[in-house]
Amino acid sequence: MSAALFTPPGGRHDAPAPSGPDGNAPPDPIGQAHRRSQAYGIGATDAPDFSSPGVGLLNDVREENRFLFQHAAPVMETLYDQIVNTHSMVLLTSAKGLVLHSLGDTDFLEKASQVALTPGMDWSEKNKGTNAIGTALSEEEALTVHGSQHYMDANKFLTCSCSPIFDPYGQVIGALDVTGDHRSYHQHTLALVRMSAQMIENHMFADIFPKAIRIHFHTRSEFLGTLVEGIAVFSPEGRFLSANRSAQFQFGLPFSALKAHTFSSLFGLPISALCDLFSGSMPTPKQLCMHNGVSVWCRVKIKATNPWSGGKPTGAAPETAAPAATAEPLKPTGRKMQFSSLQYLDTGDPQVSTVIHKLRRVSGRDIPVMILGETGTGKDLLAQAIHGDSTRSAQPFVSVNCASIPDTLIESELFGYEEGAFTGARKKGSIGKILQAHGGTLFLDEIGDMPKHLQARLLRVLQDRKVSPLGAGKEVEVDVTVISATHKNLKDMIARGDFREDLYYRLNGLVVRLPALRERTDFELVVHKILQALCDQGQHVGISPNVMALFKRYQWPGNFRQLHNLLRTAVVMVGNDGVIDVAHLPDDFLDELEHSQTPDGVDGALVDGFGPAASIEPLPPQPLSEVAPGDGQRLQDVALSAMAQMLRLHKGNVSAAAKALGVSRNTIYRKKDQLPPDLLG
Repeated sequence: MSAALFTPPGGRHDAPAPSGPDGNAPPDPIGQAHRRSQAYGIGATDAPDFSSPGVGLLNDVREENRFLFQHAAPVMETLYDQIVNTHSMVLLTSAKGLVLHSLGDTDFLEKASQVALTPGMDWSEKNKGTNAIGTALSEEEALTVHGSQHYMDANKFLTCSCSPIFDPYGQVIGALDVTGDHRSYHQHTLALVRMSAQMIENHMFADIFPKAIRIHFHTRSEFLGTLVEGIAVFSPEGRFLSANRSAQFQFGLPFSALKAHTFSSLFGLPISALCDLFSGSMPTPKQLCMHNGVSVWCRVKIKATNPWSGGKPTGAAPETAAPAATAEPLKPTGRKMQFSSLQYLDTGDPQVSTVIHKLRRVSGRDIPVMILGETGTGKDLLAQAIHGDSTRSAQPFVSVNCASIPDTLIESELFGYEEGAFTGARKKGSIGKILQAHGGTLFLDEIGDMPKHLQARLLRVLQDRKVSPLGAGKEVEVDVTVISATHKNLKDMIARGDFREDLYYRLNGLVVRLPALRERTDFELVVHKILQALCDQGQHVGISPNVMALFKRYQWPGNFRQLHNLLRTAVVMVGNDGVIDVAHLPDDFLDELEHSQTPDGVDGALVDGFGPAASIEPLPPQPLSEVAPGDGQRLQDVALSAMAQMLRLHKGNVSAAAKALGVSRNTIYRKKDQLPPDLLG
């Protein structure tokens, strides 16, 4: 596939390719960068500058760049999957060159730290001289700086490929970089970085223009829904708002020139005609002719301007989702995107941010961590993230759920056994979970459920760093770092004699508590992250405002595990494209929501989908005098009476009764056992 499909010629995006390892003179951008470096007063032999803005300022900058990171994080993960085990790292920076986040091979992260290539460090040209991050941001070009092309001697063992990231307004918002050992240079790295940056840019459009009309187009229909499609955004009146790099290339106009255009001047027809053209429930791609005479295939996405309009503004087609943008050279890894580092778990909740800040302070120091929190709050995810950010990340992460293993097996599962140690033992025995974790991390989930007689054995292992498998006459040395988790109050258990105090103090080097889902201030972002992880490639699923309101009112006793399972079912029910609505939620969830909110057994704000109780309109006089709630009468009885009245009025027609009440047919069917049998026929 031609590189021209990805990078439009002319303007700031057409940087000449920098010379490779066997190139002679550096290309012009490198020469210009060297001259700027001299003007900044940087010396080639200067030692690396390790001064940082401090944790507080770094957190402030990260907060300012949260929008960038939310869209960049999954792309960084995918990009790192392509370069893993190549002595490299992926970095995200601010528009000024401050490193915000990084992912990388453990061995190379250590080398990079020796030249201050770590989060919180300034890699602008003014601070580090010619380098891919600073120079790409200065030139607003994607480029590679290889080995000796770096200005400072200390950085010449690196090869760095970096692309600036432009926001939908055409402004530089940050940079994406891959840095590695110069001996491992690969000529295709820059292409991967450039395409990944473009992927991030494309992902931003939907969020930044929620009410805009987005046109996705390309000269070849098979490229719709891929990374190389053009995306142009217009206001409902047809005014140009933005365009991605591919769109600028296909229009043959830079961003600055496009600002003077409208939809009509670019496509030769009014915006209202476009809406009519793409009306219908399943509009197919259609051909339009651009101002330059080039014919392109188009899909149109239109956001509803009125939340009560059913997702369809006047004269406009409903949003038609296309497959998510993907770059063909980026091979799929065959696994879902998962939370994989502490930085990715930090989604804005102050309590969680505090937890992560504490964990970073002790990272790499082999201090045992104990995670407290209700069942389902993500203790296992946090444990994996701690391991993933540690110096042991390349070694095993072994998880043991002490509550799920029978008491009779937990000893052999943990400590292992020799052949013939007991009836039913496997041939050749088993090394056990502790030895499996040798060199890495042992995660003891639900440690409060460990039998008392095994607590002493575990304590000895932690003290002596040796394991004695069942039936073996020898001890085996083991090197593990331990993370434990529990939803129980271990101090109360100690007071009752159910948990050893000496083991407790051996495990709680640092104790952190994860908040319950209902306590988190970043609830909406968490919901969307889980939803994104559940969707298959090309699937686009949203959540209706009504459902989000229900979610926020619910107490989530099962926390993330419950939310994940509920969303997983809803995604399957919605299908490839659509919006999760009340009809897609399981009945038991709706019933629990109805009965668990108030002491009376009903939520005063919601009665099984009827909306606010006060908004139920008065019904025509009927023999059922119990429509008005009397003393001690529950509000749900009023709802049942309303259903009964409407079914009588509509002669048992469930659809008509449901429509009159403003509820789904399923709402009435769920209550059929509580309604007079003659009404439902």
